[in-house]
Amino acid sequence: MASLMENLIEVLEQESNEYEGLLSLSQKKTPIIVSGNLEELQKITDDEQELVSRINRLEKRRTETTADIANVLNRDVNALKLANLIEMLAARPAEQRKLAEAHDRLQTAVRELKRTNEQNRELLANALEMVEFEMNLLQASKAAPETANYTKGAYNAGDTMGIPGGGFDAKQ
Repeated sequence: MASLMENLIEVLEQESNEYEGLLSLSQKKTPIIVSGNLEELQKITDDEQELVSRINRLEKRRTETTADIANVLNRDVNALKLANLIEMLAARPAEQRKLAEAHDRLQTAVRELKRTNEQNRELLANALEMVEFEMNLLQASKAAPETANYTKGAYNAGDTMGIPGGGFDAKQ
């Protein structure tokens, strides 16, 4: 049982490290989103995917270790939570403290990551709104009214106001 607890604590500490790395990347992503640097955003997203893969492997190890602990304790693995394990370790205060610290550190990292990701999501939503606004503005300029110029035969010879040629000019 002691080695299972040590394994669980080790996995939780590794998971905390990975989540803190993911948090760091998410915090670096915020100014990149604001500046609109798509190349840097892609690099950070690739790094995040690598971290998420490692977190998933650690999560699988943690689940397996928790299942082993539940078997040893003869408890339902779905009902066994870290908070319960911490309470059960009252007779072993050193392990209890280590497990509680690992649990708290992991919770803090996940909470901060969630907050940062929400902030980044809002920034991306605002950026998309701005792009949509600019696209609507371009479309509206193409649909500008014509001037009221007529020829001798009463045909409309008016020019369209707005962008000449009706296309997008990247030099503007």
